[in-house]
Amino acid sequence: MFKKYTEAKSIPALPGIERKTLAYGDKTLLVEFLLTKGSQLPQHAHPHEQTGYLIKGQMRLSIDGKVNDVHPGDSWSIAGGVEHGAEILEDSVAVEVFSPVRADYLP
Repeated sequence: MFKKYTEAKSIPALPGIERKTLAYGDKTLLVEFLLTKGSQLPQHAHPHEQTGYLIKGQMRLSIDGKVNDVHPGDSWSIAGGVEHGAEILEDSVAVEVFSPVRADYLP
């Protein structure tokens, strides 16, 4: 699959958080998150493994009770079923891969 960035639709996920589903295949799905300073991603868990990379901004990411200050270039991987959440400290952009594919994120 090849997909131009301009083809991806921005979808509000939560107040101050938008997601763009980019490319996806049978086993993985790539998503860009646009995160507004002051927004919160409440603690939650899902069965999908989630691996991410912060492109710009700053956030405080909690994974399984451990808090990490995240800066551009930092990355993370969260096993399926593990509680996680984030506080967005600056306008930020993150890219994440989910496996298996999150059907609720498919366009």
